[in-house]
Amino acid sequence: MLEINVKEARSNFSQLLNKVEQGQDILLIRRGKKVARLVSPETDCNLPSLGEFRRTIALSGEELSSVVLTDRNKERY
Repeated sequence: MLEINVKEARSNFSQLLNKVEQGQDILLIRRGKKVARLVSPETDCNLPSLGEFRRTIALSGEELSSVVLTDRNKERY
């Protein structure tokens, strides 16, 4: 992994993007601290859609609206 300070990265950004495109990771340093990492998009993970995620959840118990109505009626009377 190539480490480079932010000032150098600004002046050589196109070259850095070429390196990232070739698969090299780049770590950006500001005042001696790690602040960002540039990685190629191939390292991203694919997340399922929200609809797919919701279909995997099994619902159980009462509907919330009936629970709320029951609690309100208990408080009133």
